[in-house]
Amino acid sequence: MKVIVDLCVVPIGVGVSVSEYVAVCQEVLAEAGLEISMHAYGTNIEGEWDEVFAAIKRCHEIVHEMGSPRISTIIKVGSRTDRDQTMQEKIDSVNAKL
Repeated sequence: MKVIVDLCVVPIGVGVSVSEYVAVCQEVLAEAGLEISMHAYGTNIEGEWDEVFAAIKRCHEIVHEMGSPRISTIIKVGSRTDRDQTMQEKIDSVNAKL
């Protein structure tokens, strides 16, 4: 099943800046072959359910390996069965109405 996920991984106990952790997660998602689009407070991910969630799990594993004792993650998931829809198609649909 295809999904579009909005992911925000927040390492806790590592100081104020978390960009190095975000960068590592971006690499994990890209290496998994997923379609990704980073934004100011997270990343949109498009792909098959199992691959997306395996990559999210790997993000957690690596962030912990980097020294973060805790992680707080916010995940929003959307799926549909009536047709395939990409992240870009969703954006284009709204922009066409503006």
